[in-house]
Amino acid sequence: MDMLQQLQAQAEQVEVLHVQGESTKVRFESNSLKATQVEETSGLAVRVIKDGRLGFAASSDVTATGKLMTNALESAAYGDAAPFMFPGFQAFPEVACYDPTIAELSIPRLVEIGQEIMAYLREADPEGMVSVELQRRVERFSLRNHAGADVAMMRTPFSLSFGVDRIKGDDVLMVYDMQGATLWEDDFMAPVRRVAEKLQLAQRIVPLSSGRMPVLFSPPGAVALTYPLMLGLSGKNVVKGVSPLARRAGEAVFDHCITVIDDATLPGRFSSAATDDEGVPHRRTVLIENGVLQGFYHDLKTAARAGVASTGNGSRSLFTLPDPAPTNLIVSAGETPLADMLAGIKEGLWIEGVLGLGQGNIISGAFSNPLALAFKIENGEIVGRVKNASIAGNIYELLRHIGATSCETEWVYQGLNQPYILLEDMNIIAKG
Repeated sequence: MDMLQQLQAQAEQVEVLHVQGESTKVRFESNSLKATQVEETSGLAVRVIKDGRLGFAASSDVTATGKLMTNALESAAYGDAAPFMFPGFQAFPEVACYDPTIAELSIPRLVEIGQEIMAYLREADPEGMVSVELQRRVERFSLRNHAGADVAMMRTPFSLSFGVDRIKGDDVLMVYDMQGATLWEDDFMAPVRRVAEKLQLAQRIVPLSSGRMPVLFSPPGAVALTYPLMLGLSGKNVVKGVSPLARRAGEAVFDHCITVIDDATLPGRFSSAATDDEGVPHRRTVLIENGVLQGFYHDLKTAARAGVASTGNGSRSLFTLPDPAPTNLIVSAGETPLADMLAGIKEGLWIEGVLGLGQGNIISGAFSNPLALAFKIENGEIVGRVKNASIAGNIYELLRHIGATSCETEWVYQGLNQPYILLEDMNIIAKG
């Protein structure tokens, strides 16, 4: 008799999760190879609902099934109330998220890729210190429950992060990027070329005066706007009553050009998969459409508390309970070419990134951040990098009036695709 059958005799609801992973990582620091690492992981996790309460246990020892079952059942006596049902058998979408090319990447090949990236960035900025990290994983996930769910899938996440640090006197320049996918992309140098272009633009430093001006956020820079929004769209924050968007579904809360979609069914993206970590089929979920709030992303628990169905956004590690999390989040493209947006700015600011993202009362939508990398715009052209400047505002006010969004988009931070966003009148504080 297997674990599922044994537990079914002792609890109303039962779920057994088995995960296996194998990863290879290569890391370069300060222009040289620093480390290589190969790691294998495996484990079991059990959730039970007994007398209406949730029990949980997990172990990396897949042979310790007896202790695991006992711990899960005993923990239910002290667990939270569980107002949800584990899903039964359902049809799952076919999602391309496994690639043998990634699965077969060797340490020598990863080192070769890292050296190519490092050489390109060193040529772009010979005085900079380059860091690169590459990781390929093969993940195996299987989940069964008492209601008939039976999920088994494999994924091949590949992640690449790299950047350049340069210190000249009191000038500190940091330019970084991070990408990820589950299908191999032949042109892995595309984001590297973008970073090299930023390094060239950053060579010249120009003054900036404080005041109100147009601000053009690049896709990575616009994370300062979309990260607080992601938190506001979380079903967990909604049921806790801390999201400013709670009870506002159906309202036009943003500019009509804002459409936000969560879609884990996209082929090859970093968070793509057939189901979430609770066995709920992944799907395309429209969260905001033409500025109108449509809903939130949920796992089973928050969906039950909100009186809606799970959106398939349950996310967990082996040793943690699920929480709702976005998968592949998309801010839809606009209709204006980037070149036209830039050409229309007589004097303004191009923001590539901020410091301290996520600090402060971010759930309220408020932010106040020094700029990590930003450029001055004059007469439709980037004229140089600005230093010692900062921005502040609240996204729930700023995103109600958007000047334009670009028809070009980029994937940033692995799981977010968004356009360039123009805010026509924003306060900038500059020092020196």
